[in-house]
Amino acid sequence: MGFPANVLRVMIASPSDVLEARDAVEKALNDWNSANTQTKQVVLLPWRWETSSVPVLGEHPQSLINAQGVDDSDIVFALFGSRLGSPTPEAVSGTVEEIQRAVDSGKPVHLYFSTSPLPHDVDTSQLDGLRDFQEEMKSRGLFGEFSTPEQLAFEVWKAVEFDISSLGLGVLTSVPSRARVELSAQPRQERELKGTSKSGKPQYTTRRWVDITNAGTEDATDVTFEVVGENPGMMLLDDKSPTVIHAGQTRRINAIHHGGGSDPDIIRVRWVEDSESREKDFHIG
Repeated sequence: MGFPANVLRVMIASPSDVLEARDAVEKALNDWNSANTQTKQVVLLPWRWETSSVPVLGEHPQSLINAQGVDDSDIVFALFGSRLGSPTPEAVSGTVEEIQRAVDSGKPVHLYFSTSPLPHDVDTSQLDGLRDFQEEMKSRGLFGEFSTPEQLAFEVWKAVEFDISSLGLGVLTSVPSRARVELSAQPRQERELKGTSKSGKPQYTTRRWVDITNAGTEDATDVTFEVVGENPGMMLLDDKSPTVIHAGQTRRINAIHHGGGSDPDIIRVRWVEDSESREKDFHIG
């Protein structure tokens, strides 16, 4: 069944050396859509120049990307690895120009720098330019860092939730009535101080959990949770006894990740609704 929704175009801007990070942002946006679009009436539409731009002659390529990508986007994610990017007639790099244009237009811009090890063939002049740019950004706002695609995906979800709340999108009145029980799952994580090393340096651990939300109008009863797969890399820590998730309630399920698992992170939720047993799998990896 179709339903109305607010569509937000999300531009993914970066130099050419962070393809994996670009893919991670697009996947995170699509995963957010799968989990939230119907309940929040928002669709996030990823925009990448290499797949979304329309070939046109007559102007500098960056001008065309600005017009097709930056100007028509509602949110911008900008990513950097070890390169600042190629210069344009207007800026030290195309990505820097896109960031400035979006900021000048009042759009939300989320800037992230990779902390992964540098490649052996790193271009030192590009790296120096990137470090100068990063230093400049310290006085212009807050930026984030990431070391893995999974960490970046978590940051994307956090930024998107902030933007949607800030944009104050109105509820579309023609939305069909919600299902009696409507469950969604959203992975969460938080870095916590574990202690200090012998040399006095802080040591951290990452606490992970999954929020299971019932956005429907009726309570979900006899709810149970389990990890799906023959070789999962995730384990749920909570009591396996059946529980209740009331309408409008979110229940936190603590989880840990361990090495060696080859299966994707999937949680199967079973519940009883209208005296019938139901189940749904949620991909949270």
